[in-house]
Amino acid sequence: MTEKETKQLEVDKRYLRMAGIWAENSYCKRRKVGALIVKDLMIISDGYNGTPSGFENVCEDENNVTKPYVIHAEANAITKVAASSNSSKGATIYITSSPCIECAKLIIQSGIRRVVFSDRYHTAEGYDLLVRAGIPVEYIEIKE
Repeated sequence: MTEKETKQLEVDKRYLRMAGIWAENSYCKRRKVGALIVKDLMIISDGYNGTPSGFENVCEDENNVTKPYVIHAEANAITKVAASSNSSKGATIYITSSPCIECAKLIIQSGIRRVVFSDRYHTAEGYDLLVRAGIPVEYIEIKE
């Protein structure tokens, strides 16, 4: 591994740990996910999974099933940057979990050029779609 690659790995791990801390903001009980969008070494957006603004902060129903209107961390970060003066074009998104297929579509459309995650989602559809779109996707294990 070159010195440049080693430095990039350290930066990636740092942002993934920060995304993990951001995930702690989620009210979801089953799974807390955090996302950071970084461009030119600056965090331009962040998100965590949860209900839409104005809804109760309860993500699961009485059977412990995630409610269908819970917004994923990546979607929250992407919509937040879309409402700002920043652009996600060419950015990297750091996510505590690999994206689902719906979030992968949003990542592609938002112009994000790289995805880094630290936990595998239960399906690989999102990962596969990103690879098909030519977006580098990297798994980095973060030890707690």
